[in-house]
Amino acid sequence: MPLIKAETADGLKEIECEAGRKLVLCLEDNGVDILHRCGGNARCTTCRIELIEGEMAPMREPEEMVLSTKGDLGPNTRLSCQNRVNGDLHVRVINQVSVSGLDAGPRPAEEDTP
Repeated sequence: MPLIKAETADGLKEIECEAGRKLVLCLEDNGVDILHRCGGNARCTTCRIELIEGEMAPMREPEEMVLSTKGDLGPNTRLSCQNRVNGDLHVRVINQVSVSGLDAGPRPAEEDTP
């Protein structure tokens, strides 16, 4: 199983994730309180991460479109709801419930956003 190193507000967490699962669900199911206010539909960008090491699939149109509306994002910013884990990753979680005080949002579905 792929290993995810996640830099969080609580420090570095190392978790294993079943290959092919959405990154947001792997993080949430392993105790990372990541925001996902739109329920994983590539609309709000609260589930964004910074990819520090590893590879993700090329951006699909929903992710690219919503990230293009934000002017202050780094080149390695991705949406965890739009990416599936297929290998080891090192990421920085940008928005967490414990830091923002917001409700996480509805749980993202396993299916991809059309």
